[in-house]
Amino acid sequence: MSDVQYRSDFLRVLHERGFVHQVTDLAALDAKAAAGPITAYIGFDATAPSLHAGSLVQIMMLHWLQKTGHRPIVLMGGGTTKVGDPSGKDTQRSMLDDAGIAANIAGIRQVFTKFLSFGEGPTDAMMLDNASWLDGFGYIQFLRDFGPHFTVNRMLTFDSVKLRLEREQPLTFLEFNYMLMQSVDFLELYKRHGCVLQMGGSDQWGNIVSGADLVRRLAGAEAWGLTTPLLTTASGAKMGKTASGAVWLNADMLSAYDYWQFWRNAEDKDVGRFLKLFTTLPMDEIARLEALQGAEINEAKKVLADEATALLHGREAAETARAAAQAAFEQGKLSADLPTVEIARAELEAGLPVAALAAEHAGLAGSRSEARRLAQGGGLRLNDVQIADGNQLVTLADLNADGVLKLAAGKKKIVLVKPV
Repeated sequence: MSDVQYRSDFLRVLHERGFVHQVTDLAALDAKAAAGPITAYIGFDATAPSLHAGSLVQIMMLHWLQKTGHRPIVLMGGGTTKVGDPSGKDTQRSMLDDAGIAANIAGIRQVFTKFLSFGEGPTDAMMLDNASWLDGFGYIQFLRDFGPHFTVNRMLTFDSVKLRLEREQPLTFLEFNYMLMQSVDFLELYKRHGCVLQMGGSDQWGNIVSGADLVRRLAGAEAWGLTTPLLTTASGAKMGKTASGAVWLNADMLSAYDYWQFWRNAEDKDVGRFLKLFTTLPMDEIARLEALQGAEINEAKKVLADEATALLHGREAAETARAAAQAAFEQGKLSADLPTVEIARAELEAGLPVAALAAEHAGLAGSRSEARRLAQGGGLRLNDVQIADGNQLVTLADLNADGVLKLAAGKKKIVLVKPV
C-alpha cells in the first residue's frame, strides 16, 4: 500500500498516519471519497461509563474523516451491548440492564464532543443508538429477513469466533448473533443516512465485511470496510491499560494530570507512532520529533503528552498538567494539581505497609507484591526518600510539612496521600 497514490485526502491522511490495516476495495473507496463527502461510522458498545485510551484510534479516525470533508457517525451500541461482542474475549461479558446501558452511553457521549463537531450540516457528526432499530425487531422477523444471508460455515472462520473456539472457551448462542446484529447496523445506517463505510479494529474485519456484503445484497449498493492494525505498545502491552488500571477518557474517572503522565511515560520506540495516531501535529513536525535521540526524546514525549491531553481535556488543562509535573519532578515542589488520594487517618495511626499504600491506595502498582519488588529495585520513594523495604510501616509521623505523604514510583509517577 505504500506505493498507492491516493486521490482522496481522507485515505491519504489515514495511510500516512498509520491507521490503515485492511480495506475491502481500496481503489473504489478512494475514488468514492475523492468524488465528494461520504458517510462512515464506527460502533462503540456501552460496557462502561467511559471509553479508555484503547478506543482513541477509532475516535481519531472519525476526527480525520470529518477534517477531510466527510460525515462521521458515532454509533452507540444500546442494542448490541445487551448481547456482547465476543471479539478478543475468552468469556461472555456481564449482562447490563437498560438503565445501566443508558447511564454508560451518557458518560461516553461527552468524550466525542472534544474530537468531533456535531450539528445538522452535511459533514457534521451524528451520534445514534442502534437500540432504536434493533429493539424493534421481532425474533422471527429478524431470522427471516437476515438469517438466510449468513452461513454458519463462514461465521466459524471469523477471528471473533474461531479464536474463542480454539481456546476451548464456550461461545454462547447469544454472542454468536452479535455479528448479524452488527451487519444489520450497517444496512440500517445505509438506508437511513446513506452510510457506505464501516471502520473498526482489525478484530472486527469479519463482522465489517459481512455488513458490507449485506448492504450489497439487500440494498444493491456499494459499501466498504476499513480496519486499523492491532495496537500494542513496543513492549507488547495492550494499548490503554496500565498496571494501575484502564486509562479512562472521562475526566471524572482519570484526571488530566494522570492522562498527561500516561503519554509522557510512553516507551521511546512508540513516540513517533503515537504522535501520528494521537495528535494532529503536521507530519513534518512529527518527523522532526521522531528523529530526536538520547535524552532529547523526553522532549518529544512531553509534546506528545501536551498534544494528546489538549485534544481531550483542552489546552489549559494540558499546560497545567505539564507545569505540575515539572514542579514535582524537576523542581521537587508539590502542586495542587498532583493526583491526590485520601486515606482514613485511623489506618495511618495503626501503621500501614508502604507496599499496601502504594498498591491499594495510590495505584502505583497492581499488587502489594509488585510494590515490594518496586521497592527492592530502588523505584519506590516516600517523601523523596528511597524505600528499600516494601513492608516498612508508614504512620502519621511520616506526614510532610504539608500534611500529606508524597509517594513516587520511578521517576514519573507521583501521588499525594492525604489522611482524612
